[in-house]
Amino acid sequence: MERRRPVLRAHELRRTLPRRLGSHPKCDGVLHDADTEKEKGDTMKKYYSIRCRFLIILLMFLLPAFAQADNLTCIDLPGVMKDFLSNHYAMKNLDDGIKTHTVDQMVKRLDITKTLLYESDVVRLRQDLMGMFGTMREGNCVALQKVYSLFLTRARENEQFVKKFLGPGYKLDETVELNTDLDKRPYLKTKAEKDKLLRKFVHFQIANAMLAGHSLDEAKRQQIHRYELQTRRLSERKTDQLVTSFAEAFALALDPHSSYLSPENMEDFRIQMQLSLEGIGASLSNENGFTIIEELIPGGGAERTGLLKPKDKIIAVAQEGEKPVNMIDMDLRDVVKMIRGKKGTKVTLTILRQAEKTDRFAVTIVRDRIDIKEQEAKLTYETRRVGPREYVFGIIDLPLFYGGETNDKSCYEDVKGLLEKAKGKNVDGMILNLSRNGGGLLRDAVRIAGLFLDKGGVVATKDGQNNISILANGISSRQDREGKRSILSFSKEDPAAIYTGPLVVFTSRVSASASEIVAGALKDYHRAVIVGADHTFGKGSVQTLAQLPLGFGGMNVTIALYFLPGGTSTQKTGVAADIVLPGLFSYEEIGESALDYPLPTQTIAPFVYSPDGSPGSYPPWRPVNSSLIAILAAKSAARIAKDESFAEIIKTSKEIAGRKHIVRISDLRKENEKENIGKKTREELRQKAKDQETPYVAEGVSILLDMITARPAVATAASLH
Repeated sequence: MERRRPVLRAHELRRTLPRRLGSHPKCDGVLHDADTEKEKGDTMKKYYSIRCRFLIILLMFLLPAFAQADNLTCIDLPGVMKDFLSNHYAMKNLDDGIKTHTVDQMVKRLDITKTLLYESDVVRLRQDLMGMFGTMREGNCVALQKVYSLFLTRARENEQFVKKFLGPGYKLDETVELNTDLDKRPYLKTKAEKDKLLRKFVHFQIANAMLAGHSLDEAKRQQIHRYELQTRRLSERKTDQLVTSFAEAFALALDPHSSYLSPENMEDFRIQMQLSLEGIGASLSNENGFTIIEELIPGGGAERTGLLKPKDKIIAVAQEGEKPVNMIDMDLRDVVKMIRGKKGTKVTLTILRQAEKTDRFAVTIVRDRIDIKEQEAKLTYETRRVGPREYVFGIIDLPLFYGGETNDKSCYEDVKGLLEKAKGKNVDGMILNLSRNGGGLLRDAVRIAGLFLDKGGVVATKDGQNNISILANGISSRQDREGKRSILSFSKEDPAAIYTGPLVVFTSRVSASASEIVAGALKDYHRAVIVGADHTFGKGSVQTLAQLPLGFGGMNVTIALYFLPGGTSTQKTGVAADIVLPGLFSYEEIGESALDYPLPTQTIAPFVYSPDGSPGSYPPWRPVNSSLIAILAAKSAARIAKDESFAEIIKTSKEIAGRKHIVRISDLRKENEKENIGKKTREELRQKAKDQETPYVAEGVSILLDMITARPAVATAASLH
């Protein structure tokens, strides 16, 4: 008889996690007022984090290695699913919608490129897998065996086709076009359709290998081996691996950020978190058979090259002194293993980027520790002359909300110091650049918002029991009688530290989590003009990672949502810009809404704070109103219409939209020969990347200048400092 496992309940999760982490069970959460003032201060100083990455790093060092971990069996699945549903913010019942999403994710994950299964196969598998929800409690997962058998049959068919296609008469067809947006392409109905698609994939893979320096014969051998390897992997796949795949699919069916980690993946994740300090500094995912760069960690080797961007595709990896190995359609874990390595060693990534043209280029990265200097906030100045008057503007570039126990740095203290320098220079306005900021520590984000807002609530979280916790600056901490709404506040800032002059905040679709909270709070208080992409990323959910009992791995589960002072959540919609600039990632499919099954946005009662608590009181800074934004937007649009740099950006965006996701082999070769990127120095490529940001900085400064000149001179001077 198979064992039955204990189920981790919601109250058990809350009871056990603080002992493991020394903090509240919410990775991104807010503590309640039950602590003493000293305890609250100490806890806030140590543990507030908006993104689980920082606390997960701590957790991974504390968790034991899984020396005798057990993989899931069929009869364990109901318990794991119950764990997720008990702790998830919104999904509490195993309804038909979750079941359907689970099955869809299972099929999608097993046939990422849609080159294995026919439409009729998918219909049959969906029926079998849906039925498994009713049989797994008895340990009956026969449907998974059917999945295994069918995939193995189709893999053998593909292997035979590729071997025949790459026979003596094979010639590379450079006219081939490949659509990489497989989500929008239906499953194939006939063998003829499948063979046509496989030909395109093989042509593309052969071209990729040849552009990397392989001969045609070498490229053919690589591809034949690749399909042989796919068949062998499927033939060696065990039933418990399919059970694990089903658990992973179930977690993804709840929302994009919940996930199940098998014991092996949990250990891989622990190692990856350790190596993230001595790796390339990039977060990767798998999308339609391609390895995608999701995020560049500021200060990491990948970010320091100045060449890589989110959504770049890694299509080959080469170790130092070796030829590139094709990564297309390779399992993400195998790709990660190829990229990992010791500090000081080099790895070369072949990148495919679909921008104004389809670029294919190589980037060599030295695996190294993340350089904290690269993460630090930096202050630069720009000047503009209008008649006899010269205006000076400060620009603070903040790529990450850094800090915490692992280093002595605090982005809050750094930004505070930079603002003091800027005010000492009597700047006429400030730009806070969050366009590359993917998040970081919540504590520092809230306090940085306070440097521009003075007092008031900045962000709230709401959990699955409708408990609302508000983080604020300079107001009293308190909790209502029902215990459903509490306020935790940082101490009041010295008035001399508050910057009250004109403020522009740069955002993009890459701006996520903590950066969305800061930008959203400044917008809700009418404190700043938000400039950049149409909206920010839209990740407004809170996750926590818990180790499952009996060594079954772990679950990363969404437990709360974030809310801005105006009462709306950043979830899915992000923070809309007041003035939208062309480009700036706006043409990319970047954002929460582009992911599978994002949670909807929600609202709570607003918690915008007025200085003396009354609606008629005024803040120490001059509010930005809709009339001013309209004026600024009109002036910005007029400038952009005449600007050659923005004209080129707009042209590029239209070209990208016109041939989105289409890769042409002939274009790859032409651009490879034309650009000759491999012979350009790193500094030349870094300068090219920097030049692309210049129009945006210039326009931000112009908007700041308009903010001053659009207001009465006397009132402006009185409101600056």
